Amino acid sequence: MVTKKLVTLKIHPAAPPKPAEGAPCNGCGVCCLAEPCPMGALLTLRTSGPCQWLQWHADSRTYRCGVLASTDPKTLPAHAGGLKRWWRSRLHAAARRWIAAGIGCDCSMDDPPKD
Repeated sequence: MVTKKLVTLKIHPAAPPKPAEGAPCNGCGVCCLAEPCPMGALLTLRTSGPCQWLQWHADSRTYRCGVLASTDPKTLPAHAGGLKRWWRSRLHAAARRWIAAGIGCDCSMDDPPKD
């Protein structure tokens, strides 16, 4: 017998609806609100609950990964040391891979029940 765990997520009311699994990511935030990805779990030492790195962007009305934003090599100042640039570049690449950036929605959570 398989039982499904019912999870209630606190999603911003202006967030876009979750796309179908495999469709392009639209920044709905459902996957990260459900649980952290491997990078989020590694950086926060939490494997359940919403990812603490998830950021709401009011201007685009989307959720975005804070790890990607904070490690983007293009945001480093020109005088940043080589090691720092190398480290952030590698962390950025790892985060993109672990959240499957550019691959499409990989969240298999069911859509919410209709009222």
